[in-house]
Amino acid sequence: MWLAAIRPRTLTIAVAPVLAGTALAWSGFGRLSPSVLAATLAGAVAIQAGTNLWNDLGDALRGGDQPLRQGPPRVTALGWAAPDRVRRAAMLCFALAGLVGLYLAAVGGWPILALGAASLAAGWAYSGGPRPIAYTAQGEIFVVAFFGLGAVAGTHWLQAGQLTAEVLVVGLALGLPAAAVLMANNYRDLEADRLVGRRTLAIRLGIDGSRVAYALMMLTPFPLMMAPTAPDGGWVCLGAAPLAIRLIIDFATRPRGPAFNAILAATARFQVMLAVLAALGALL
Repeated sequence: MWLAAIRPRTLTIAVAPVLAGTALAWSGFGRLSPSVLAATLAGAVAIQAGTNLWNDLGDALRGGDQPLRQGPPRVTALGWAAPDRVRRAAMLCFALAGLVGLYLAAVGGWPILALGAASLAAGWAYSGGPRPIAYTAQGEIFVVAFFGLGAVAGTHWLQAGQLTAEVLVVGLALGLPAAAVLMANNYRDLEADRLVGRRTLAIRLGIDGSRVAYALMMLTPFPLMMAPTAPDGGWVCLGAAPLAIRLIIDFATRPRGPAFNAILAATARFQVMLAVLAALGALL
């Protein structure tokens, strides 16, 4: 039950940018601390798991998980776990992330402390507070900022103690497909979300606009990774282009419904593939 609650398929969104940031630090500066890498991965996964649990709870309490929803099961809405249990589990994940963050802050100083505090606050605000991010059109911006730019830059800072333009390019390139995962999720639930008062980017853009936005999120990383400010070897990322094109076609042609969950999962895998290829290109 708890494995379903933390949505393990989405945890790769937190892992991929950490691996890419570490590879950039090693290739550019020859620096790699295994203990810092392990702590960074643990903190990133804990924040993502806590955010998922908090979202599970928040949607159930706000009535956001209606029968029309087409996604995977939500443990609070289905009554598999009491709200208080889910709340405690989310707080435990955030607390673990905070403890790991104290160690990482000791390594990376105040920039990491600020980034960690902002990440925890954003994880809570995604589904909590009077105006949850998940109910607005800013969700994709949140994902790019924290699961792309912030994760890659923070990881690189922890390993190498500095930032470069290349790091920010890779962060943006990985943040866009992470945002595409959210777009696929919200596009699938477009009608159900509208009924409960959400105003996600998918709702704002409509069906045709969402298809265009998804395509841009999936294709933009390729010119980014071959730009002059990109790390050497960025062309290796072109190996992920066939998967991106196939997913764009599937997104535009498949009917929305439970089967759309396969596109969501494949989009998350695409981000992992892109991160691995970016890391290989930099190392080679």
